[in-house]
Amino acid sequence: MDSVGWTQVGYRVTGRVQGVGYRWWAREIATELGVCGSAQNWPDGSVVVHATAPPEVLEAFETQLADGPWMAKVDRVERVPSEGRLSTDRFEILL
Repeated sequence: MDSVGWTQVGYRVTGRVQGVGYRWWAREIATELGVCGSAQNWPDGSVVVHATAPPEVLEAFETQLADGPWMAKVDRVERVPSEGRLSTDRFEILL
């Protein structure tokens, strides 16, 4: 996959986002949109997503993250720093 022109962004998603399949849902949406990166539960109850894709794709992905799967209740999606090199060929669920 050609990653030239891609942007890397981090998101912290808060609300009822753990125990409702949010990370697996995020991976499904990321795959549909062509977003690579990862999703991980954090001890504070949030899910942190690191994503890389063209900026217009990340905009659509962020909108989807705010909706969440049907069992979730997303209160907030905030951008957070995303450092390090992300995979440009898959979206991973981190434990």
